[in-house]
This record gives sequence, structure tokens and C-alpha cells, in this order.
Amino acid sequence: MKAFRATREFPLALRLLLINQFGVDIGFYILVPLLAVYLRRDLGLSAASVGLVLGIRNLGQQGLFLLGGSATDRLGPHTVIIAGCALRTLGFSLFAFGSTLPVVCAASVLNGLAAGLFYPSTRAYVALAPCVRKAEAFALLNVYATIGSLIGLVLGSVVCGTDFRGWAVVGACVFALLTVGQAMVLPNSPPVAASRGSVLGDWLEVFGNRRFLLFSFATTGMFIVENQLCLLLPEGARNASGWEGAAGVLLGLGAVANCFQLPITRALERHGGGPRWVAPGLVVMALSFLPPLLICHRQPPTGLAQIVPRMVILSIGSLLLFGGTMVAHPAVLEMIPRFGRESLAGTYFGLFYVFAGLTAAGGNAMVGWSMDVAKRFAVPWLPWVCCTCFGLSSATAVALMYRMRKLPDRTGAPGVEGTMISPGLPATSGSEAGGGPEAAGSWGTGRLPGPARQAVDDAERQPPR
Repeated sequence: MKAFRATREFPLALRLLLINQFGVDIGFYILVPLLAVYLRRDLGLSAASVGLVLGIRNLGQQGLFLLGGSATDRLGPHTVIIAGCALRTLGFSLFAFGSTLPVVCAASVLNGLAAGLFYPSTRAYVALAPCVRKAEAFALLNVYATIGSLIGLVLGSVVCGTDFRGWAVVGACVFALLTVGQAMVLPNSPPVAASRGSVLGDWLEVFGNRRFLLFSFATTGMFIVENQLCLLLPEGARNASGWEGAAGVLLGLGAVANCFQLPITRALERHGGGPRWVAPGLVVMALSFLPPLLICHRQPPTGLAQIVPRMVILSIGSLLLFGGTMVAHPAVLEMIPRFGRESLAGTYFGLFYVFAGLTAAGGNAMVGWSMDVAKRFAVPWLPWVCCTCFGLSSATAVALMYRMRKLPDRTGAPGVEGTMISPGLPATSGSEAGGGPEAAGSWGTGRLPGPARQAVDDAERQPPR
């Protein structure tokens, strides 16, 4: 439980953000299965109307990430985080008390907007916050988000037949409390450097950053592969065991595995950290789809003697997927704001999440198509190989960028344990100091007093990339 003990080492504001992230993911993964049932059974909406409501929510979220990032840069993460939490409270309240299609659509829009504001602003807050070990902070975000989503998926399947409105009221109350708490705790700091240009000018600058665009496209395989926790792996678990709830076993393993996120991140930090480990993590994620090839062609099981070994094989694949994600994901998030100016950190995160959402949707469609083809032509290995190819192609692209020194290197990166970034925001951004975009995100370093373990950041010894 090092992750939860380490949470206490961070400022109260960041701890509250981690709890908020946990609540957001639980709420989302409970909401989606419940919402579909509620719209069909209780409100009597057609399948087309249900698809419209769910599609509006997803479109609102993915399309507003960029706007949320720009708002973060201009208003500061504090304001945008609180606004996102307040909108989520209002959205859940409308779900609880609305009974017509327009009201339900409005609730979906508000929840999508809340996510579009919350995700880039939270990541920008972590990237810009003083006195925070960046790699560990992003690792903890990954822990809380992943465990929240896994618990939400399990609870969503368990409570699928219960009263949706009651759960919506509970969600609204929780987010109302988080809104008040963040308004009281989050420091109301101004943006790093107020942009004197237009929002369109900021977007053009980010879209014109070719290294960032290449990196965003190179990491698309990571999000496609991650999303198979909701599509291919549950289907594989059902086929392997003949039990509808078998996916919960894999999700439970993932929740346990994520307790090791912080030790893994600290170990990687002692051996270079950052860009060096993204491609290996993606390779591990890709290889996680190979063990299921041993059982995907088998007939339905007839007893425990067949179910147990099949589930063991699927569990090995799932653990590899979680392990690769724990290696690659925090390192990817840590690099994003270093591609450009600090004052555009929110915009960079926003555009990155737009790419992630679009590619995950397209990738899921391709994997779903391969699953249909596999059933039609009796080639059960096809979707698993398809996911392996997605992961390996993404790993190859990131490895090429690393070899060509296209990934941003750390400047004044903190150590692993016992090392903190000096308090206070830098007086100038990287670009204003004359270092160009690559210099953005630099921080001074200092050593904490006390018996903290000595740690060395090997990344500083690497040649500039």
C-alpha cells in the first residue's frame, strides 16, 4: 500500500484532486451501464434515443478537452477544476430529477463538459504545481483513476438493476462536497504566464508543434489497448469460463496490481525515468494479448478443470497489460507539458486527450469489427493479434522518436525519494528565458532535510534528446 502511504506526503490540495479523480472514475463507470438501462426501462426511450444520449455525452467530453485546456491556461487550473466539479454536480442532479429526453440530453452535455474541463486542468495543475515530484504525482493519478474505474465497472455490473436516480443523487452529493472542498483547499494561483495572444493563436502554436503531434499519434496504440479492458478482455473471460461475471476477476487483479504503481515508478526513476521507458511499457502491453491465443480456439468449458487453467492464462495476460500501463502511462503524462511553453500546458493536455479519445473510439471499432470477423470465419485469434499489432506499432513509433531524440528531456528533474522541487513558480517560462519550447517546465531542485533515502536521477546523465 505504498501508493496510499505516499499520498500523505503530497500537499492537501493534490490529495483532494486524487480523491476527486477516484470519484470521477467510479461515478462514470457506474453511470454508463445504469444510464442505458434507466433510459430504456424507466423512461421508455428507443434504442436510437439511448444512443443519442450516450453519444452526446461522449462527443461533449472529447470535443471540449481542447477548450478545457485553453481555459486552464487563461484562467488557471484552480478555477477550471472547481467549475468542472460543479458542472458534474449539476449534471448528476439533472439525471436524478429529469424525466424527458431534452433534460437527459442536457445532463449528458453537462457531464461531458465537466470531464472536458476536469482532465486537462488536473494534469496541468500537477505539471505546474511547486513542491511536487512529478513522476510520482502522475503515477498516483494513474493509481486512483485505474482503481476507481475498476471498482466502478464491478459496481456498475452489480447494481445494474437498481434505482438509477438514487445513485445519481448520491453522486451529486459527493461531487457537491468535493466542489466545496476544492474551493477551500486549492490555491488560487494565476496562470503561469498570461497569454497575450488569442486562443486561436495558442491552438495554432500547439498544432504547429510537429514533435508533439508525432508523439500524440505515436502513443495512440496505448489508449486502444487500454480500452480492451471494457471490450475484448471481458468477452474473452466469458468465453473462457462460461460465466458472465468472469471479467470482474480480471478487474480485481488489476486493482491489486495497481497498488504496485508507485514502487514501479520509483524504480524506473532510478534507472533513467521518463522517455526511456515508454516504448518498453508499450511492448509489454502488446505482449499481454499473446497468452489468450493459447485458449481462444477452445470449446466452451465443461467444468472447473477447464475453467481454472483458462482463467489463469487470461489473468497472466491481464497482469501484463496492467504492468505495461503502469510503466508507460505516467511517463507519457509527465512528458506532455515539456513539448512546449509552460503557459500552454493545459492546451497541450487538452489536445492530447482529444487525440486519445478519437483514436480509442476508432480503435475500439476496429477491434469490434475483428471480433465479428473472427466469429464469422472461425478465426478466434484475429482480435488478439490485432491488439498486439496496435501495441507493437505504437511502441516502434515511440522508440524511433526516442532514438532520433525527438522526445523532450528533463531539465532539473527531481530525484525519486527525498528530493523536492523548490517552492514557488519559476519567474519566467522556458521560452521567455531563452531556452525555447524544450526548456519549458524547468524547475530548481533542493534536498529535503531528514533521513530520506538518497536517490539519483539518471536521466540527467543522458545525452540531450
